[in-house]
Amino acid sequence: MSETRPLRAGVIGVGYLGGFHASKYAALDGVELRSVYDSNPSRAAQVAGDNRCRSAASCEELLAEVDLVSIAVPTQAHLEVGLAAMDAGVHVLIEKPLAADSREGRILAAKAEESGLVVQVGHLERFNPVFEDMRSVVSSPRFIECHRLSPFAGRGGDTSVVYDVMIHDLDIVAFLVGEELAGVEAVGVPVLSAYEDIANARLRFEGGCVANVTASRVSLKRERKLRLFQPDAYVSIDFDERKVTVARRKIGAGAFDPALPMAAIEVEERSFDTADPLLDEVRDFVACVRESRPPKVGIADGLIALALADRVFEALADGRG
Repeated sequence: MSETRPLRAGVIGVGYLGGFHASKYAALDGVELRSVYDSNPSRAAQVAGDNRCRSAASCEELLAEVDLVSIAVPTQAHLEVGLAAMDAGVHVLIEKPLAADSREGRILAAKAEESGLVVQVGHLERFNPVFEDMRSVVSSPRFIECHRLSPFAGRGGDTSVVYDVMIHDLDIVAFLVGEELAGVEAVGVPVLSAYEDIANARLRFEGGCVANVTASRVSLKRERKLRLFQPDAYVSIDFDERKVTVARRKIGAGAFDPALPMAAIEVEERSFDTADPLLDEVRDFVACVRESRPPKVGIADGLIALALADRVFEALADGRG
């Protein structure tokens, strides 16, 4: 890819999240946001006006004039739009989840391998600065507890909260544990949509680690937290506040003193400045295209998270009877 001309970018699906993708491309040096497309022409025109680009009349028109594209359409359309983009020779950043289920995800993966294009999956928390810090601390997790809660935002109701919200933490858990799933139990309820709006899953992995994951899009408050226990430490992560707390036994601590139980424990707290994970994600995608290198979160990662989501969704179905 030539470094002398700007890369031409586009966004297909400029609803809530796709509109942010458009603004990130428009802010990057070396990138020209060429056009956006949405099934709602007035929304596309608004985003195009805000970002000084064209509003394409169709996906085909947009794909004919760009080098790379973000796909932020409803999950059920990821397969169709993703295949169309790769057929057009366009590099793809596809929002999470990769596809509606693992079968469709594998079709996209096969096409990506055949095409040789960069295909990145939008697991945004991988670009949160606390994620990199967490990787340096976590070695052998035994128990993980995740809470990802949000008030209802009027979107995402075309799929279960498992694919819409929980998928973030399923990706993180899979990355940290790195083991095959042994079993899963799950419960969920629809509140405002036809699918589960709140769900809890208990995942058991082959090596013995257990992860308890709760996701909601109908809560009264927003929360993005993960707590993890391993033989040498307790780790608490707040993704929104970008804080990491690590408690561990002091090196060289003597025999346990029941009168001073905390004397042998040291607590370290780390916090990070305001970050823009979506900008970092889009910037890294552009760099991958420019440098012809694999993305930080590739299609294989998307498939792993999607497979876990499928297992949770199947367990929910069992619970529904």
